[in-house]
Amino acid sequence: MLIRIFKVVAVLEAFSWLALLIGMYFKWIAQTSEVGVQIFGPIHGGVFVAYVAVTALVARRQRWPLFWTTALALGASIPPFFTLWFERWAVRAGRLDAVPAR
Repeated sequence: MLIRIFKVVAVLEAFSWLALLIGMYFKWIAQTSEVGVQIFGPIHGGVFVAYVAVTALVARRQRWPLFWTTALALGASIPPFFTLWFERWAVRAGRLDAVPAR
């Protein structure tokens, strides 16, 4: 269940980042409206915090190395759409496979 939540939050983080960037375009470049930033700023902020929290839980459960997989997962939340790349990589690399409970 936690792995599925991680995957969903990774996708939501990427698309909320995109929505915020579009809102920032209209606010700062087109200078037409601040509505996109007002709406998607808090949404992206909440999803970002959720991504960090879920990443911490998954890292602990999956026993990810702190300075490689965990740092890569957290760093992937900064550039747009890198959470999607990380999630795909983690699946292919077996980092999201089921791990027996301690």
